[in-house]
Amino acid sequence: MSGALHMKLIANLSIALVTLTACSPAANENRMVGELTSDRIELTTETSEPIVGIDVVEGATVSAGQLLLRQDSTRVEARQREARASLQQSKARLDELMRGPRSEQIAAARANLEGADKDLQFRQTELERVTEIHARNLASAEDMDRASAALDAARANRKLRVAQLDELLTGTTAEVLAQAQHVFEQAQARLDAATVDVRRHELRAPVDGLLDSRLFEIGERPAAGQPVLILLAGEQSHARIYVPEHLRVRISPGMPARIFVDGLDSALNGRVRWVASEPAFTPYFALTERDRGRLSYAAKVDFTEQHERLPDGVPVEVEFDLD
Repeated sequence: MSGALHMKLIANLSIALVTLTACSPAANENRMVGELTSDRIELTTETSEPIVGIDVVEGATVSAGQLLLRQDSTRVEARQREARASLQQSKARLDELMRGPRSEQIAAARANLEGADKDLQFRQTELERVTEIHARNLASAEDMDRASAALDAARANRKLRVAQLDELLTGTTAEVLAQAQHVFEQAQARLDAATVDVRRHELRAPVDGLLDSRLFEIGERPAAGQPVLILLAGEQSHARIYVPEHLRVRISPGMPARIFVDGLDSALNGRVRWVASEPAFTPYFALTERDRGRLSYAAKVDFTEQHERLPDGVPVEVEFDLD
């Protein structure tokens, strides 16, 4: 190998070594690597009814409360109508008891009592007549017994009519009103539950975010509790990094940071949201000095300046001013 070629090779190796040294973590231990990510929310169904409508496409930005997906609610709407009819029936019964008996019912009860009084008078007269005839040996003992039994029946009938009239005049008791009130409240609760079931056949966005993926299509029937939509929460993703063990005590929530995102020319300002209290790697046995150096703690860093939403999965570096 010639001397010139040897010197050129040494120069190239020196440049490469300097470059690697500058890019190594030791060159700037305040800079930590990670990636962009978002809090993932799985939207699940509560019933196994088929999907009849999907109102958003993958990648669409959604706002809290926006309708995303609809399931067939024919069955639960029938139960809702049944519960509403039961509520109306119990309400009508409660109103009737609170209003009290109608005047027509009271008039009918008075007429029944008058009829019972007249029948009692007739039976008393009949018994007196039979008794007088029997005294002249013109009526048998059986005639006397029949007349006496008829009088007893007339007296019992009059007592019944008096009790019925008193019941109507007294009105509804507090106990009966309480029972009717409880039946009404029970019917109201069943209607409320049915209404909630109808609403649960619609999936709405719980927070602002981005629809990442949908796992079912129209016509499919997911099982109850099965995820059907994946939502990336928030208006912006955040940086998820791993803090080395020897820097963990110096990183805390609220600390400012600079986020370098691959593909962007300049860094973005950020702030630490959360740092894990448990390390990402924990040896099974007691920690040695060598093992402690291998520990790292997950952390989340939010952007503090406005920027269009950055995609998840992009590598980032986060730099802290720890000096």
